[in-house]
Amino acid sequence: MTVVTNKGVILKAIPEEIPNVDEHFELTHRTIDIKNLNLGENEIFLRNLYLSLDPYIRFTLKKPDLDHIKVDTPIANKVPVGQVISGLGVSEVVKTNNPNYKIGDLVYGPIGWEEYSHIKSDVAPTFSPVNKELLNDIPLNYHASFLRMGGLTSYASLMAIGKPKEGETIYISAAAGSTGQLVGQIAKIKGLKVIGSTGSDEKVDFLLNELKFDAAFNYKKVDLDKTLSEYCPNGIDIYYENVGGETLEIVLNHCNQFARIVVCGMISQYNITNPKKKYGVKTLENIFLKSISMQGFLVMEYLGTDIQKEFEKDIVEWIKSDKIFYKENMIDGIENTAKGFVDIFNGKNNGKTIVKLADY
Repeated sequence: MTVVTNKGVILKAIPEEIPNVDEHFELTHRTIDIKNLNLGENEIFLRNLYLSLDPYIRFTLKKPDLDHIKVDTPIANKVPVGQVISGLGVSEVVKTNNPNYKIGDLVYGPIGWEEYSHIKSDVAPTFSPVNKELLNDIPLNYHASFLRMGGLTSYASLMAIGKPKEGETIYISAAAGSTGQLVGQIAKIKGLKVIGSTGSDEKVDFLLNELKFDAAFNYKKVDLDKTLSEYCPNGIDIYYENVGGETLEIVLNHCNQFARIVVCGMISQYNITNPKKKYGVKTLENIFLKSISMQGFLVMEYLGTDIQKEFEKDIVEWIKSDKIFYKENMIDGIENTAKGFVDIFNGKNNGKTIVKLADY
């Protein structure tokens, strides 16, 4: 029997603020006949195994005509209402008309929030193979983010923009998230003093006792200005920015001369669709008074570069030698994908959120 179910999550309505599972997402029940599916030249058909849920997807769920942010990258393309939402993940090739792939290959790339994805010829080149030999030491789910875009995000931005030096102090906001947890551990390997903030006491315990941060605190329970003075008495050399808004405003006052600010995200502002309601940071003069470097990035900028090669070598070595601990929030089934995504913005995730779609 070649007819299989292919449940998927479509965008039901465009969210104005934090998305709501029932209001903005819909689980569709579909079937597909694999045997009789006709593939065009260079197309592939995939059985999706693991899906990465990332905050950037929120940018794809906005009205194109009202969005003041323009991003020239395929993974940030707006999703029309009624269409399956897209993300990044690991899949198995089950049918192919592409000479670069054979049935049974494992690949990583842009897939739908669905059980199976038909990849057209213009998208197929963006996929890359998963080295099955690594599966002896590293679980397949790690390849959905940790060993790919997710891990490269943390490594490349810290090394290229943060330029860490032994003995310096780094402060990481949203430090228990998928990016922050890796940035902090890499910084520890490089000999930095690592301070992190997060939104629950449980996550603080995770940062201190499992990741071995030098200090961590629940930002909801403290005065950030006083806490940074306490934990960073000699100032901040690197600020890894994941939050934005008032946090950035306060941190700028604690930055040292020639500090580097790595802007990975500003999640506090993602669900504010009216530009006039965005938080206006009032301490920007620190940037020129202290000669601070503040730089954003897109992880795609590092693909194919020497720093990606260094990352791939270092991350595998660190995993095998137990120098890196990677926490995942594993969700089971396409049915729970929308809730897992919304939980990221409600602070309910601890670590990287991955959806297991099928057994391998």
